[in-house]
Amino acid sequence: MATKDPVPVICNSCNGAIQGRIVTALNKKWHPEHFTCNSCRKPIEGAKFHQHDGGVHCVPCYTKFHSPRCHGCGDPITDRVIQALGVSWHAHHFVCGGCKKELGGGGFMEQAGRPYCSSCYADKFAARCAGCCKPIVDKAIIALDAKWHRECFTCTKCRSPVTDSTFSVMDNKPLCGKCA
Repeated sequence: MATKDPVPVICNSCNGAIQGRIVTALNKKWHPEHFTCNSCRKPIEGAKFHQHDGGVHCVPCYTKFHSPRCHGCGDPITDRVIQALGVSWHAHHFVCGGCKKELGGGGFMEQAGRPYCSSCYADKFAARCAGCCKPIVDKAIIALDAKWHRECFTCTKCRSPVTDSTFSVMDNKPLCGKCA
């Protein structure tokens, strides 16, 4: 009985038969010296490589030429990427413009292209209540050319909340209907 010769394994790069060690990647076979980085042209050692624009790249070249760059430091990002304000950030560089705490991809407020935590944003940029001078971060009453917390818009005399849509004014401060 005659035995058939095995079909040779063909290299995806040179189309030559592969004898000895074979690199299998991307459902193709290669001579080890022919499975090379598209950037530096060196053989890719080990099992780690990246695909980009139809080519393969060793880890150092992919990092150098194709990794997103951090808006905070300019270095390549090789781990977790935060996408915010139209740019990429290392997680430890995406920080509040006020207190410098990491924002971690959670909620933030933006002012002049910089991210802020809600507390710093309120302290620096929110409208101030005419009654207590603290930031207004929720609904406000707009009256007497000013903004007020609902609980701060009170009668100047009796300190009761002014809830009627019409009220009196004394020294540019509200008066309830009873005290007017």
